[in-house]
Amino acid sequence: MVSDSTGVDALDTQDESNSMTGIVFDGIIGAAAGAVGTAAMTVVLFVAASLGAFDMSSLSMVVELTGIAAVVPSNPTAVGYVLFLAGGMVTWPLLFASVGRYLPGGSYAKQGAFFGFVLWTGFVLAFYDGYTGLALPLYVVFTFIAHLVYGFSLGAVFDYLGGREEPLV
Repeated sequence: MVSDSTGVDALDTQDESNSMTGIVFDGIIGAAAGAVGTAAMTVVLFVAASLGAFDMSSLSMVVELTGIAAVVPSNPTAVGYVLFLAGGMVTWPLLFASVGRYLPGGSYAKQGAFFGFVLWTGFVLAFYDGYTGLALPLYVVFTFIAHLVYGFSLGAVFDYLGGREEPLV
C-alpha cells in the first residue's frame, strides 16, 4: 500500500470511492425503480377512480397533514401527488433496499410484491374516504392490486438494473 502525507492509504481511498459510487448508483436504481412502480400504481388508481372506487383528491390529505397547504394552497391534489411520487421514488425504495432481502420470495420482484402488500395495509386505512356499497370492496381490491403492482415493478427494476446480488444500501 502507498501512503500519502496525510497517512491515508491510497488503496483505502480508492475502495471508499468505489463504495460511494456504488451507493450513488444504487440510489439512482432505487429512484428509477420507484418511478416505474409509482407510474404503474397510478394507472391502477386511475382505473379505480374511473369506477368511483378511489378519489385522487384524497392525496391532498397528505398536503394538509404536513402543513404544505399553507405554503402552496392553489392545487393540493397535485402537490399531494408530487409528495406521493416522492415517497414512491425515495422513501419506499430505500426501505425496500434495506429490508427486501429478508422478505419471502426468490427474486426482488417477488419480494417487492410482498413489500407492496405490507405498504397496502397502511394505505388502505389512511386513504379510506368513506366508501360504501360496491365502492368499498372495489376500493380495497384496487388499492391492493395497485400496491402489488408497485412492489412487483419496484423489485423487477431492482432485478433488471441491479447487477449485484444485493444493493450496497
